[in-house]
Amino acid sequence: MTEHPNDGDANEGDASGGRRVAAFFDLDKTVIAKSSTLAFSRPFFQGGLINRRAVLKSAYAQFVFMLAGADADQMDRMRSHITALCAGWDVEQVRAIVDETLHDIVDPLVYKEATQLIGDHKDQGHDVVVVSASGEEVVSPIAEMIGATRSVGTRMVVNGGRYSGAVDFYCAGENKAIAAKQLAAEHGYDLAECYAYSDSVTDLPLLEAVGHPTAVNPDRALRKVAAQRGWPVLTFSDPVSLRARLPRPSGAAVAVTAIGLGAATAAAGVAWYGLRRRRKN
Repeated sequence: MTEHPNDGDANEGDASGGRRVAAFFDLDKTVIAKSSTLAFSRPFFQGGLINRRAVLKSAYAQFVFMLAGADADQMDRMRSHITALCAGWDVEQVRAIVDETLHDIVDPLVYKEATQLIGDHKDQGHDVVVVSASGEEVVSPIAEMIGATRSVGTRMVVNGGRYSGAVDFYCAGENKAIAAKQLAAEHGYDLAECYAYSDSVTDLPLLEAVGHPTAVNPDRALRKVAAQRGWPVLTFSDPVSLRARLPRPSGAAVAVTAIGLGAATAAAGVAWYGLRRRRKN
């Protein structure tokens, strides 16, 4: 879990009775219009971490992701492919590449509607928490860029400055709910008063953990659940550059967080491509 002190812990609750409230946001297709993991395939190709074939596969994977999303089985397989591919990658090289390219890649992808909703929560005194299956070294600077209070992402194990191929914490499915509950215990959030936003039925545990769940750009399965339970459904469709509206963090601040699973961006594309091909065969 990563804190963003500029947006800090100053809020002691909202105006409804002194309870502390958080709004938990999924990242991909909820805050940004693309997979944060797949988005970095080209910079890693240019940096020599992956080959041209992996870039083409990740482009195909992004197309599939935008159409269908991922189910729990696919997410588990993606994790296995990601960890296998990035094992042995040099953390310092990854840090440099992400530092140089993060804002150029992510800035145009952020939904205007998401930034407005985040602003509304902050105006009410709510903490804003980004919770994503992508690596915390990518999730954290994106969360800081959009003004979130803190973030939680997948944590990779690093040994001797290189990725070991093991995962310390996979921030997906039930683990997102576990992370939310841990944050609630640490920061005094009343989950019955908290909010959660996601596009995927795989985040159902997180949505069920709060009192105010909302489906954003939902996949078919989540749309069905939202209809059955009377949950609000939002459509975000307007990615707009943040450069003119939000302060840009320093390169040093981004570099500190830009390590680890962010390097596995193209690996996710390889996983998607392979999965789809196997399903067709």
